[in-house]
Amino acid sequence: MPIAIAVHSTALGPALGGCRLWTYPDWRDGIEDALRLSSAMTAKTALAGLANGGGKTVVALPPGTHLDVDDRRAVLHDVGDAIEAFGGRYGTGPDVGTGVDDMVTIGERTDHVFCRPASHGGSGSSSPGTAAGVVAALRATVAHLSGPADPAEHSPQAPVEKSSFAVVGLGSVGADVARRLAVAGARLVVSDVRPDAKALADELGAEWVAPEEALTAEVDVLVPAALGGVLTPALVPQLRCRAVVGPANNQLASPDVAGLLHDRGILWAPDYVASAGGIVHAVAVELYREPEYVVAARIERIGETLTEVYRMAAESGVAPATAAEALVAAKLTQATHS
Repeated sequence: MPIAIAVHSTALGPALGGCRLWTYPDWRDGIEDALRLSSAMTAKTALAGLANGGGKTVVALPPGTHLDVDDRRAVLHDVGDAIEAFGGRYGTGPDVGTGVDDMVTIGERTDHVFCRPASHGGSGSSSPGTAAGVVAALRATVAHLSGPADPAEHSPQAPVEKSSFAVVGLGSVGADVARRLAVAGARLVVSDVRPDAKALADELGAEWVAPEEALTAEVDVLVPAALGGVLTPALVPQLRCRAVVGPANNQLASPDVAGLLHDRGILWAPDYVASAGGIVHAVAVELYREPEYVVAARIERIGETLTEVYRMAAESGVAPATAAEALVAAKLTQATHS
């Protein structure tokens, strides 16, 4: 089974990035995905203030592959052996297709693994931390959209109860984000490809629509919470939101979409900023051994980081993606010359 491990940067410290177990038309597509995702992880860790770089593991399953329990275990052991060969320069955690129990299996071959269950010495699921970070990012975005003329005065703690959100994807993170927004009193439109997810919409008093309708719903903020590539050049003209902020990785189908969104006046929070809460939680708990209240404060600072990105973008007249890339480059350059 092809296993690709991409280490994009160790300028700030050992690289981190989840293990993705997914089906690809061709194994080379898996390598391309690993390279792209590892670059995003470098940006994520840098702007999250972590002393780590970016990496990624991709197990590229051929179409139609079904792994039984023994096959899955064998593949994950191979992943662990490959990670161990890096000698600590790279560590992994859960990603699409893997979970906390899989990290236990990988951990049988290497210590460089995060998010094992607490019973196995880990920090558990990264989903709650990711959701908390997304909500902090949403507060910062609402503040930017409705705040004072001076972007420097925006508060990342702005309430969300007067805003509307379309959450597309009700997996572990998307469902958590939706619940947090509902508790805050926000108006919600939600969707998922799984019909049984409608039960959550009913529970939250949210409007349930098909995913394609949710993407173009008339709301303040669109929250992509499923797989990436959802923001395409064809979709941008159909959007009826003021901003896009969500946990889905690689939301842009192509880099030029960031400019298309900017040209339409739609604020896009770089996904690697908004989705950093999970890795912040894992690293702060497992490496820094910080108490939960300190970890929670770290995650809340995602809102402050995004506010800074918005401020830089507004001052320079560029898209937030461009401002975020400049911040990442500055941090990596500083680390290289220090």
